[in-house]
Amino acid sequence: QVQLVESGGGLVQAGGSLRLSCAASGRTFRYYFMGWFRQAPGKEREFVAAISWSYGVTNYADSVKGRFTISRDNAKNTVYLQMNSLKPEDTAVYYCAARTVRAFSSSVNEYDYWGQGTQVTVSS
Repeated sequence: QVQLVESGGGLVQAGGSLRLSCAASGRTFRYYFMGWFRQAPGKEREFVAAISWSYGVTNYADSVKGRFTISRDNAKNTVYLQMNSLKPEDTAVYYCAARTVRAFSSSVNEYDYWGQGTQVTVSS
C-alpha cells in the first residue's frame, strides 16, 4: 500500500517558523515528484512547492518563494517543507502528494497519492 503521512503542523505567530514532514511508504520508487499543497477554508487547494526524488529539482509558488524550502531525504523516504517568515495568509491545511509521472506539475489533479493533511495556523 502507498501511504503518505504528514506531521509538524501547529499554531505559530506571524514571523515564526514551522517544519512539515511527509513520510512516504510503499512503492516509493514510483514517485518522481513530491509536492506540498495547501487548502484554506472556503478556498481551492493550491500548489505550494514540489521536488523531484532523483535530482532534487525544486519548484515553488510565487507566494512562498524566498520563505519556504522543500527538501527530501531519500534514505528516510521523507520530504520536508521548512516554512519561515510565516504570515496569517499561510494558514491552511497542508497536504503532501506524490506524482508518478516523470514531469513536474503544479496541478492538484495530476498528483496520484495524498496524505491526510496537517493544520498550520498563523496568528497575527
